[in-house]
Amino acid sequence: MQPLTGIRALIIDMDGVLWHGEQPVPGLTDFFQTLRDHRIRFILATNNASLTPEQYVNKLARMGVAVAPGDILTSGTATALYLAEHADPASTRIFVVGEEGLQRPLLERGFTLTGRYELDNACADMVVCGKDETLTWDKLATASLHLGAGAQFIGTNADTTLPTERGLILGNGAILAALETATGATATIIGKPEPIIYQQALALLDADPSETAAIGDRLETDILGAVRTGIRSILVLSGVSTEEELNTVGYQPTWVMPDLGAVTRALRDAPSMQIPC
Repeated sequence: MQPLTGIRALIIDMDGVLWHGEQPVPGLTDFFQTLRDHRIRFILATNNASLTPEQYVNKLARMGVAVAPGDILTSGTATALYLAEHADPASTRIFVVGEEGLQRPLLERGFTLTGRYELDNACADMVVCGKDETLTWDKLATASLHLGAGAQFIGTNADTTLPTERGLILGNGAILAALETATGATATIIGKPEPIIYQQALALLDADPSETAAIGDRLETDILGAVRTGIRSILVLSGVSTEEELNTVGYQPTWVMPDLGAVTRALRDAPSMQIPC
């Protein structure tokens, strides 16, 4: 494996990389201390749209890591930014299948959110779907009615599963599949493996792609997204994808490491990571 050199910025996934549910991975605080010691800029970019950046800040604080809301880019905030660039928020009505982490960024951008079965005045212009632990039949039914009436269909991400401390559970891709099956509509995806969220992260970091790498645990999202964006990538085997799966895909990560601790050691040992005078 080639040395982990020339990296001045990282785009880091969270679920399966930094934690499993509420359980931090071993060496989490050492990893972030290494980033700060070696002045490596980072954005924590997750396909999970259920929490706000502030809620992720609090979650990491409980694990002993201090970050700022500006260090975090969720597929919820990425979706709100993307839609604001492609539609007029003041005149766009959205029905959301999702939690606060998706609702709040859309409201902050000025979009109008419609309620369940709020169909009398006008159908929503868009249905935006993200991971939703408060999912109900009424939400799915309302989304189906809007999609059937011609609403644009947006998915924050298409992850079919989510790693937790109890194992893999259903992800947003499973919700999208239900709506797509019921309506025949196909969602436009904003999160990984589409390059949109990585491009937004690069802009936030003000980093050149050549000096940036992505860290993730899923080949079909984190790693494929990095390949499509033109940046290097580190696959950690602490989450969803396994080493055996590397032989089943037509793209590859730049590095494969067992866990976050191995990434920390590689960063410390890389010659180019010595702190400049």
